[in-house]
Amino acid sequence: MTPGSNLPLTAARVAVDVTAPVRLDVSGLLLAADGKVRSDADFVFYNQPAGPGVTHSAAPAGGDTITVDTAAVPDGIEKIVVTASLDAAGATFAGTEPTATVRNADDGSTLASFTPPRLGSETALVVVEIYRRAGAWKVRAVGQGYANGLAGIATDFGVTVDEPAAPAAAPQAPPAPPAPPAPAAPPAPADHWAPPAGTPAPVAPPPAAAPPAPPAPGTGKVNLDKGRVSLQKNQTVSLVKGGRPLLGSVRMGLGWEPAFRGKNIDLDASVIAYGPDRKKIDNCFFGKLMILGGAVQHSGDNLTGEGAGDDEAITVHLGGLPPEVTGLVFVVNSFSGQKFSDVAKAYCRLVDAQTGEELVRFDLTHAEPRTGVMMAKLIRQFSGEWEMTAMGEFVDARTVRGMVKPGGQAL
Repeated sequence: MTPGSNLPLTAARVAVDVTAPVRLDVSGLLLAADGKVRSDADFVFYNQPAGPGVTHSAAPAGGDTITVDTAAVPDGIEKIVVTASLDAAGATFAGTEPTATVRNADDGSTLASFTPPRLGSETALVVVEIYRRAGAWKVRAVGQGYANGLAGIATDFGVTVDEPAAPAAAPQAPPAPPAPPAPAAPPAPADHWAPPAGTPAPVAPPPAAAPPAPPAPGTGKVNLDKGRVSLQKNQTVSLVKGGRPLLGSVRMGLGWEPAFRGKNIDLDASVIAYGPDRKKIDNCFFGKLMILGGAVQHSGDNLTGEGAGDDEAITVHLGGLPPEVTGLVFVVNSFSGQKFSDVAKAYCRLVDAQTGEELVRFDLTHAEPRTGVMMAKLIRQFSGEWEMTAMGEFVDARTVRGMVKPGGQAL
């Protein structure tokens, strides 16, 4: 299988073996329709090896196995994600290629296999997911990593990470006399959550290590609960309101004005859709006004940049995007070769397409004498929600074609 691909399951009981050249901790999480576990009982790993319809065991050929009995999975569970994290503290998946083999759990026959490509700084990985679709069960290859370890995956899916960490504190009791090590907790491997990593790893993080480190200035993440969000470069907003992910239709409006009166400037707004491997799936621009079965639509070309309001707009039906689309990058190019130093007041804004309410705005506060700019990106999280990040990165490209590679690198 390749990232984003899916296959129907031909067996009611399937086993997912995850193996690698190094020791892995493999887990299974049962997710409801909101993309979250119902409780910590829906988190299955070596220290809690059984959940409703899902079990953890050692793989026959080494590694770990998550077995799913689809007939026993509760009706409220929509998918089971199979994750892997590295046992060694501080290790990354760079140079390590875990392989997931999906078998018929009854006769052992192989149904599918998947090895995630191009891994780097990831310390935990969503490998595959077993999910319902139209009353049938399917398997999807995912291969998306987390740089903040299994704790990042767990918290995204609603698992409480501080409670299971308490038993792991016991090994710290013997070396109690050297109390001064307590201040060393913040730099401890916060990207490695103790329970799935086995008893050797959790020696460092006390309960204080569970919360993530505060974000660096200018990169904090907020949601939409307090109304419209104004972003600065590299800031991120989670498209969640009232605890519910925004999955309706949104419109990305892009606008600009000439820096000098009486001078027209022709810019083109586009969006590029990417899969989990950061490869382009399709792009939507003035020459291709609809892609992905109508899930993404372009308003058409504006030749001057004059007039009030958005110059060009791209509507995205978030709930209608195919599951293989995991990222959207919104770009603006100058086909005629005019530089962005000739542009004033360039901006992008995300609007609720049903109500017209402006949700997020990003004003480009500086310009470079180049012909392309990546304005913003939308990234689908494994919890099902989308996040928007302001970019403002300039490149030399006069068409959307020249934006594909830098856009993929920016995801």
